[in-house]
Amino acid sequence: MKGIYFINDRISINGLSKEESFKLQEQSILSFIQQHKIEVVKLNPYQIYDYYTIPHALLHDLKKHRNYLDCLIQYSPLVMEDFMNTYPARWFILKSFFNEVITIEEKDSPVKYIV
Repeated sequence: MKGIYFINDRISINGLSKEESFKLQEQSILSFIQQHKIEVVKLNPYQIYDYYTIPHALLHDLKKHRNYLDCLIQYSPLVMEDFMNTYPARWFILKSFFNEVITIEEKDSPVKYIV
């Protein structure tokens, strides 16, 4: 199974700091990836990290490389909620590049956006 993972570096989850929230997302997702033997795909060779933090950049790379993958992994539906509500058509296009969007945690976790 091949996939990409997304981490929102601008939110606070469960009252944690931005940095702690980032680590929570990263550790949970990497553990899931390892357990399910998912191969992380890096679309852009100039990309520093294996994950994306900007949905627009992810969509751009998916369109450019015309890759269709098994899964997009995110910590919670809330990490992509702002993008989904602001750009519903782009969200529809982005998720069309994946067979499924995998969520590690449920929507119950309170999330606060930090700008």
